Amino acid sequence: MIRVNLLKPEQKDIRESPIAPSPHAQDKKKQPKTGLIFLFVIIAIILIYYIQDKNLKKEQNLLNNVIEEKMTLQSVAELLVQVEEQKNSLERKINLINSLTSHQHVAVNIMDELSLNIPDWVWLIEASYDQNEVRIKGKALSNTLVADYMFSLENSPSFTSINLISSTQQRTGVDEFLEFSLTARYVLPPKLASTGEEETTEEKK
Repeated sequence: MIRVNLLKPEQKDIRESPIAPSPHAQDKKKQPKTGLIFLFVIIAIILIYYIQDKNLKKEQNLLNNVIEEKMTLQSVAELLVQVEEQKNSLERKINLINSLTSHQHVAVNIMDELSLNIPDWVWLIEASYDQNEVRIKGKALSNTLVADYMFSLENSPSFTSINLISSTQQRTGVDEFLEFSLTARYVLPPKLASTGEEETTEEKK
């Protein structure tokens, strides 16, 4: 006798256990992210280097320009110093020439007055003039002649404050004489005095 089971067979509830991911798969997922980050870091470093290099070149160019300007200004300053020295030298020469020119007439007048008032047996050795003071050196046969010469100078309108500085007895062979030294204040003639005042007024202007 044959039996047929018409009932459905019982189905067993079979659940598949979850498969744990392998470590290699995790590494494969992490590698792309790490590579991108590394690429971004490299690009950032390159950009920073480029920007820094550009700024450095800019600062170097500015520094070079400043150095060139400094050298140019230094050469100009040295040239100005040379020009100023030449100017001062020319001014000194011009002042000296003007001083000698202005004193030329004074020297002639002084020598004229000294010669006109000199007595016999009195010889002049040297005469110098500085700031209205006249220094006279000469020889005479006696103190009396020196005194006469001083008296003549005092009576001259061109001299004041006659002073005897020294009088020394000298001997040359059988000849005896005196070496004397005098000082006197020279009085400018009215014409020269007015000229000097005009020159001083023009210089002040």
